[in-house]
Amino acid sequence: MAAMLTERQSDDPATGSDLRARAEALVPDLAATGWDIDAEALLALLAGAAAAPPGRDGRAWSALLPAGLADATVDNLAALKAALADRPPSSEPRDRLMALRSHLAALTLDGVVVPHGGSYPGEDVPAAEQRLAWLTGFTGSAGLAVVLSDRAALFVDGRYTVQAAAQVDADRFALKHLLDDPADAWAAGKMAPGSRLGFDPRLHSVQWMERTRRTLEEAGHHLIPLDRNPVDAVWHDRPAMPLSVLRPHPMALAGRSSADKRTQIAEAMIRDGVDATVLTAPDSIAWLLNVRAGDAAHTPIAFASAILDTDGHVTLFVDRRKLTPAVIAHLGNAVTVAAEDALGPTLDRLGQDERRLQADPDTASAWVFERLHRAGAPVKRAPDPCQRPKACKTEAELAGARRAHLTDAVAVVRFLAWLDRTAPSGTLSERAAAAALERLRRDDGGYAGPSFETIAGSGPNGAIVHYRVTADTDRLLAPGDLFLVDSGGQYGEGTTDITRTIAIGPPPAEARHRATLVLKGHIAVATIRFPKGTTGAQIDPLARQFLWGARLDYDHGTGHGVGSVLCVHEGPARIAKRASHVPLEPGMILSNEPGYYAVGRYGIRIENLVAVTALPAEDGDPPFYGFETLTFAPIDRRLISPDLLTAEERAWLDAYHADVAARIGPRLADPADRAWLDAATQPL
Repeated sequence: MAAMLTERQSDDPATGSDLRARAEALVPDLAATGWDIDAEALLALLAGAAAAPPGRDGRAWSALLPAGLADATVDNLAALKAALADRPPSSEPRDRLMALRSHLAALTLDGVVVPHGGSYPGEDVPAAEQRLAWLTGFTGSAGLAVVLSDRAALFVDGRYTVQAAAQVDADRFALKHLLDDPADAWAAGKMAPGSRLGFDPRLHSVQWMERTRRTLEEAGHHLIPLDRNPVDAVWHDRPAMPLSVLRPHPMALAGRSSADKRTQIAEAMIRDGVDATVLTAPDSIAWLLNVRAGDAAHTPIAFASAILDTDGHVTLFVDRRKLTPAVIAHLGNAVTVAAEDALGPTLDRLGQDERRLQADPDTASAWVFERLHRAGAPVKRAPDPCQRPKACKTEAELAGARRAHLTDAVAVVRFLAWLDRTAPSGTLSERAAAAALERLRRDDGGYAGPSFETIAGSGPNGAIVHYRVTADTDRLLAPGDLFLVDSGGQYGEGTTDITRTIAIGPPPAEARHRATLVLKGHIAVATIRFPKGTTGAQIDPLARQFLWGARLDYDHGTGHGVGSVLCVHEGPARIAKRASHVPLEPGMILSNEPGYYAVGRYGIRIENLVAVTALPAEDGDPPFYGFETLTFAPIDRRLISPDLLTAEERAWLDAYHADVAARIGPRLADPADRAWLDAATQPL
């Protein structure tokens, strides 16, 4: 790899004279309590706290403060934190592209690649790393921009073409399809011979880097790795990275100690001839060390990386401000804490010592691989060793998931009952319905927040698989509509994800037919029995068979893995046509969510979470597995055509609804909700 292109690290711009003055005024009072902190460090801490999700009660950030501060002092700090969060942007989108191009010229670059993702893998990208949204206005969860000196383009897949067209100024960014017109080929064809295209290696996979380099070099161009992201250099009011406190995850919920997990993986590393593993996925680190945090909007993780040695020792690279005495004691002597920016020098040292390293090309960035390569370390490309054991939940984690789903079901049933009473008025909007569901979940003290942003799409919006309601797209629920609600929660004991499609008034006959085909596929997956070694790719056709019989299909996977108080989308197992060749094993939690989408009219999806379980067997029988359904909420009977169901399918649905009524009914405090549930779960 070519040497990193460097530039002088400029000082962060002034936060604002008034904010700095307020911080300086607080410093003497803080010093009197024994807290030795200056105004600059105080502003940095509060800016990080402001960038982190607020948490259920909005006070989680106060754990960053020393104990014993007076209430008035904490209130003053909270007010300053709020002021930092409320600063308006300092530039207009049309000025940002111009500033970036000017900076690229100063670096003698002919262009730069700006991806959606951040420096830590995962779906939750903090505001500080949403460079693509800042530059282009596009807020989708996947995309890439290429900015050249005379033109620019935004590349998105089919899920986001409509959204990108609505959000992005076409005069500044041409809109391209990510697959039909790949960014690397587009850039190679638009640049003058011998051009230099920059990229931030921390934000791209090693496969992307190698593929793009080949494409550019074949066209006579150069791919240039950058030491500092050029967008950051012109984003003068860029938010801080989130700052939340790590907390121990109790053994009663984890079911395994961190020492046990580290020993298991270290032994596998020895068998594989590896001296150390680089871990860059925050959820893997959270699982391995039995810790949780609040850096991400929907997943209780801390942004951090780690190196695990074969003796079970871990070096954790994390902002030290996130550590409390309790978590330091929890981590123990087998975990050494280092600053985030110490990862690079540590990789250099490991390479110079000729240690044999392992890293996952799907989660570790090109920067990790190339830094080790330059240091002389042999690097094995292998899956994150935490993924498989993390996916196979312990009995304690499964028990927690069952409790979390029962708690969640109470909120969902209350919501469905409320929706049936409210929607016929014709005055209920998608946003109002999503807000009502969130309020109902918050009624339970164990609810920490949503596990992803709720999808609440009525009518034609329901046909957009990854729809997110905004002020511009919000529509009223109308008679004849289908309303698709896909939502989930993070609870102290587990992570939930459920989709229900609800008929607003009598549904069209076609919609009932399609919904029944989707239900038949859902039941086929829920009831399958399969031998050890079966993969999700083998199960996926069961969900589609009835739609296929009508020459219909859906363009997404049937199931994804779900974490334990972690990511709602978790690898490595899936139920899908492609990329799902990991065998399903007992303890894995997956979604079962076939669907159908009539573009411009309606969408249908039925989703429950299921756990892989081992079936009883006689001596000598081969191991067989099945699914335990974890989710309990009625499936709208108004969308079912009973004549399309077999006797076995009707029996399954009636038994499922009886189970829902028995488990959830006694938990409902409102007699009206109980009466609604009794009606909604009657046999067909």
